[in-house]
Amino acid sequence: MWFRRSSHADPRAVDEEYSIVCQGIVKDFGRGQSEVRVLHGIDIAFKAGATTFLVGPSGCGKTTLISILAGLLTPTAGAVQILGKSIWKLRKSQLVDFRASHLGFIFQQFNLIPALTAAENAAVSLVVQGSTLAHAKRVSYELLDRLGLGASKNKYPNQLSGGQQQRVAIARALAHQPSIVICDEPTASLDADTGHAVMELLQSVASDGQRTVVVVTHDSRIYPFADYIATMADGRILSMEQRK
Repeated sequence: MWFRRSSHADPRAVDEEYSIVCQGIVKDFGRGQSEVRVLHGIDIAFKAGATTFLVGPSGCGKTTLISILAGLLTPTAGAVQILGKSIWKLRKSQLVDFRASHLGFIFQQFNLIPALTAAENAAVSLVVQGSTLAHAKRVSYELLDRLGLGASKNKYPNQLSGGQQQRVAIARALAHQPSIVICDEPTASLDADTGHAVMELLQSVASDGQRTVVVVTHDSRIYPFADYIATMADGRILSMEQRK
């Protein structure tokens, strides 16, 4: 795993095995005297086929960083390359298309559509990309079965527990087989057994499909599923530990 403390290190050290490369990422919020710097020149890269955890205290910049990786938040300075593309140089429509095709984001707040069933929510990303309803349903059923929700596939979000809604959100993020899966506290609402089942699925997504999985978590119970753990504090990467 590539990790630089110094902004003067040679970026050519990064090679094709890294699907996400961040160089000098700075993020400021506010203006003038109220301006606050949340990220201080982040340099980090993520391997395809690996699961990398971002850990650290609340407020250290983890969610800000993954929001930039996902194309949801514009950095103040620096560059992000995903699958060889400088995503913040893309036009807005190109960035939207790129995210839809290559990124899966598991939100901490679920963001399910109330009027759709669990299966329909899970199938949304496929339908948006033009898949047939029959194919989208088949994929969503398979994923919900793997996540222990086969019996709840026709229930609406308000009929599901928080943990069940989280698993539907995970199925939705994985349905279109994205190259990059970014997760914000994916096990926060889950008991230990269900959390392990979710991480086993995410780990298999990474290793079987050579996909990149990035996980923000405070849940130390799932640390054994990490290939790498990057520790953050005060908007900086302090260390990168290879676990496997």
